[in-house]
Amino acid sequence: MSWRNGKTTKQRGYDGRWRKAREHYLSHHPLCVYCQREGRITPATVVDHIIPHKGDARLFWDKTNWQSLCKHCHDSIKQREENSKIGCNEKGFPLDPNHHWYGGG
Repeated sequence: MSWRNGKTTKQRGYDGRWRKAREHYLSHHPLCVYCQREGRITPATVVDHIIPHKGDARLFWDKTNWQSLCKHCHDSIKQREENSKIGCNEKGFPLDPNHHWYGGG
């Protein structure tokens, strides 16, 4: 079950405090980092959590885990990246303890 199930946006941490932090971060990091890698200059509108926080407040508020993205990159490239990691942790290791990488199966 997802950590998001049954929780409002506010209950997941996206409240007034987040909006202020987001605006402050974007004012200091105004360009999409994905577009910059491709040589494009695009205003960022989203503060993305590099490692999905999944309800972990420490990770949610860790500014070293934030990056500025434009909506297009966040909703397309970043989501594809996250969805391709299903079954793996943030370091790329399988979540299943019986996975053959761990000598199981």
